[in-house]
Amino acid sequence: MAASATLLTGCEDAKDKSGTPGVTEGPGGSTPPAPSTDPVIVAALTAAATQVEQLSLRYSAVSQAFPKLRTQLEIGVKIHAAQSAELKKVGGFEPPQPGKLPALPKDATTALADLAGREQKLSVSHATAAAKVSGEAARLLAMLAAAESQLAATLTVMGKKKVASS
Repeated sequence: MAASATLLTGCEDAKDKSGTPGVTEGPGGSTPPAPSTDPVIVAALTAAATQVEQLSLRYSAVSQAFPKLRTQLEIGVKIHAAQSAELKKVGGFEPPQPGKLPALPKDATTALADLAGREQKLSVSHATAAAKVSGEAARLLAMLAAAESQLAATLTVMGKKKVASS
């Protein structure tokens, strides 16, 4: 057993400099893989990009309507901006313009609950889409779903604290 531990600790992987695809492309490589032309992947990423843009606009509208929430909503704004950028990079396209947003709730507590509900719905939508594709698109959609689920939980907690302090 000691001999095999010594043998294993003495091994060191040499870096592959042969230019083999996968070594320089893709996750951890120096160049990103080319965007997919698979219609299922393109449709999933396009839908996700539109949904993220809509949610980003919703965050902005809530922040403007309820200035006291701006600090609390800042992390969601930053996360969705990063998601949009990543979708643009992986998908190789400009996100489509989102349609008209529904009216905002009349009070801050309801606005937080509305955002939390939208985050949770998108989380489920993106997790479902991730299960239908593979590779970089699946990874990205799963990451979106995880972030949205976390934001939904955070917004729910903030909403409960807001109600409790009212």
